[in-house]
Amino acid sequence: MKIVLSLILIISNISYAQLADDWIFEANSLDKYQAPTMANGMIGLRASKNPMEVQHTILNGVFDKFGTDNVQCILPGINFANIELRTEQSGSNKVDQITDWSQQLNMKEAWLETNFVFGGDVSVSHKMYALRHLPYSALFEIELEALREIEVKIINKHQIKSPLKEGNGQFKTIKRAHAQLPILTSSAQSSTFKHTIAASSGFILNETQEVLYDESTKNEYHQYLTIKLKKGERFSCSLVGSIVSTADFQDPQTEAERQCIYAMLEGKDKLVQNHKNAWSKLWETDIVIDGDGESQKDIRFALFNLYSSVRKGSTYSIPPMGLTNLDYYGHIFWDAELWMYPGLLALKPEMAKPMIDYRIKTIGAARKKARTHGYDGVMFPWEADDLGEESTPTWALTGPFEHHITAVVGIAIWNYYAVTQDLHWLKSEGYPILKEIADFWLSRSTIDKEGSFHILNVVGADEYAENVDNNAFTNGAVIASTKYAIEAAGLLGEPINPTWKSLISNLVIEKFKDGIVKNYKDYNGEQTKQADVNLLTYPLGIVTDEETVLKNLNYYQKVVDLRGPAMTHSIYAIIYSRLGQKEKAWELFQKGYKPNQRPPYGVLAEGAYDNNPYFMTAAGGLLQAVLFGFCGAEITSMGVFFKQPQLPKHWNSVTLIGFGPKKETITIQNQ
Repeated sequence: MKIVLSLILIISNISYAQLADDWIFEANSLDKYQAPTMANGMIGLRASKNPMEVQHTILNGVFDKFGTDNVQCILPGINFANIELRTEQSGSNKVDQITDWSQQLNMKEAWLETNFVFGGDVSVSHKMYALRHLPYSALFEIELEALREIEVKIINKHQIKSPLKEGNGQFKTIKRAHAQLPILTSSAQSSTFKHTIAASSGFILNETQEVLYDESTKNEYHQYLTIKLKKGERFSCSLVGSIVSTADFQDPQTEAERQCIYAMLEGKDKLVQNHKNAWSKLWETDIVIDGDGESQKDIRFALFNLYSSVRKGSTYSIPPMGLTNLDYYGHIFWDAELWMYPGLLALKPEMAKPMIDYRIKTIGAARKKARTHGYDGVMFPWEADDLGEESTPTWALTGPFEHHITAVVGIAIWNYYAVTQDLHWLKSEGYPILKEIADFWLSRSTIDKEGSFHILNVVGADEYAENVDNNAFTNGAVIASTKYAIEAAGLLGEPINPTWKSLISNLVIEKFKDGIVKNYKDYNGEQTKQADVNLLTYPLGIVTDEETVLKNLNYYQKVVDLRGPAMTHSIYAIIYSRLGQKEKAWELFQKGYKPNQRPPYGVLAEGAYDNNPYFMTAAGGLLQAVLFGFCGAEITSMGVFFKQPQLPKHWNSVTLIGFGPKKETITIQNQ
């Protein structure tokens, strides 16, 4: 079948009416339920099996020490968004007291709606928004219909759970000439008192209702109202809340109240409309698949979760689990730059920029880490916290030895310039760091008597191999990042250190006698955790001759651990696409994420046998497979170009809407 690449470089208004089902997930069972997360890049609200409840709230960029590993960890916030219903007949609306449960997740408008019948007494609808236009706020719509005459207590609960402590709460009514605003405010200290976190929330009511306060237990605070309904009678209200911390505000308690009051007086309708408008702007950049509705949903859900994890204009990057849970302590790994960043960068550079700005913001910590290890330049941590300091638990050798992340940051910096062609940014922000990265690698390498360079005693991308010499991916990434430093210096007219060129030309990539690249110097066929050698083909572009590429693929596909993380098979899919083997590429694309999906929405776990969604790294790998594999996109020094697309045979076309810095519409047709 002939592939035709049709570039339509215009902005077009595409109607999504016919794609309505591709935007909405529907669920009717709680069996093996893995909850989605509503997030806006600053706060994440993980839903729960218990209706109207939030499992946990996560605040981006707020860290303190807690847990058995005694390292800086992203903090769970006050659960300010738990709503409870109580009736005298049925008690509380826990999962065992409900029937007729159903749920809808709308990606286009970013809301989660849950419907159920509580105790046979009342039909309930609950809709959750992590408000996109208000980074510290969330909104919850509540609708009740009485199935018989009933009295219902609607409770707004603030819960302060470990590791937060020293909690307190208060209830006040803000009196204005035109409104009475009963708000509930609570605050707590982080585990070592590094931060104060505060939340404030209140009901938005359509009619005058008495709102009361009750402190039911220590560290749980209640605001509630009681309504009486006749059979068939309806009642609706909303709850809005805000949560902030001393990471962003000097006086979080007062600020939380200010933001809550602002949102309450904006009103539900305006909040919802502004939220939808903000998401509509995000979806001006989208991937549209013609011919495969299932893949369309999967790809869009990956993009939805990545969009939910970052905010334009912030300086926060994305941890492996985004804002969905506390796995990996919310640290920033290479997952951000190598896996999530490239797809976002190509599609929507302004959404990828915060990930680079985070590294620029924390560059002082990287310089200090290099100095304390006896090296020049900058040395980025394997697991970075809010300050950009090393936060890997001390039992893990990845912290002291997994150094390739420094080269990966350099590649990401160059790619930002390559996609945006922003020479001013390269001069002022990018090149100074590229230079320091190149200087680091010169000081980190060893030169033998023959003039060959070696990088000794590292942990590579294959973390099963500890303290090895000349790891393939590490050395390949060093070559790539140093090459980019040289290219940037040339563009800017800066002097080039001649030893950088020697490093590129003479850094050893170990090989077997048959030409297969060795994982590391003494490698002899051991199982690997994930892709390592194959990364030299993509994304590094160092091993490109087809014979060696295929040899490396055939060899390492047999030894990779199938229980490893999801992104390995995305790399295989990209490479096979570029080799023109589209059926093999499709098979590996599916293998890269399908076994990791968890019901009912397909949230992605880290591995096929894990249960820790949502793994943003896998979402990043999935998007790269589509863009840089099937669609044939390639980031070059002159921008993004499309070369030899290899769409799966059942895809009629892919349309990239609002693509790149120029917001182009690009259609790739399979003919």
